[in-house]
Amino acid sequence: MDYSKILRKLKSMSNPEAVAAMARFGIHETNAYGVSAPVLRKLAREIGKDHQLAQQLWSSGILEARALASLIDEPSRVTQAQMERWSKDFNSWAVCDGCCSILFDKTRWAYQKAIEWSRRKEEFAKRGGFVLMAALAVHDKEAVDSQFERFLPIIQREAPDERNFVKKAVNWALRQIGKRNISLNRSAIRFAREIQKTDSPSASWIAADALRELTGRKVQERLSKRSLKVRTRERNPGRPVQRILSGRG
Repeated sequence: MDYSKILRKLKSMSNPEAVAAMARFGIHETNAYGVSAPVLRKLAREIGKDHQLAQQLWSSGILEARALASLIDEPSRVTQAQMERWSKDFNSWAVCDGCCSILFDKTRWAYQKAIEWSRRKEEFAKRGGFVLMAALAVHDKEAVDSQFERFLPIIQREAPDERNFVKKAVNWALRQIGKRNISLNRSAIRFAREIQKTDSPSASWIAADALRELTGRKVQERLSKRSLKVRTRERNPGRPVQRILSGRG
């Protein structure tokens, strides 16, 4: 399926009502067809991974084509130059979040760009830095705690930014880091309480919302169970955790 055929296919699935509805969720796109995410994911699977095609699709400027570009590009072939170029095109949370949490978080530059972009002036480019932090906390299973602890002072520093799509991403990053494990949960809670002292409506909201979730029963129980499994596995390498916990190990 080549570039022209994909664009024709996207246009054939155009849904003006969906485009109008997008505005109610803060997506003010003038170049969109209103194609749903499940349909785009299915189309991406049909296309397969293709780095060059992804560049073409992104350059079209069409919302759905850019979503496809994020889905079909190859993380190992993404360069810093591409990340900088694409980040300048972030014009909605949909484009930013899709690109950063589907593609950019899997590149070798993800941690570096998360830190660099946290200082960007543009609202959605800056949001991208914190979306990367949140996505990495969820997706990078091999990362050590220190990689996320580096993000917490940055989150504290940028919490006073009152722009809606920045503060929501800052909050998202703080919550996802705090849900990764017991140790990071304690660190995130400590930073949230420091953020709470900041004289800023944005910082107050970020801290209160994060603390509500991170100190909540659901998160605490889940992290405690996960911590128990990890400790049991470390003490009994090679033995099934379920058998150990049930007393049959």
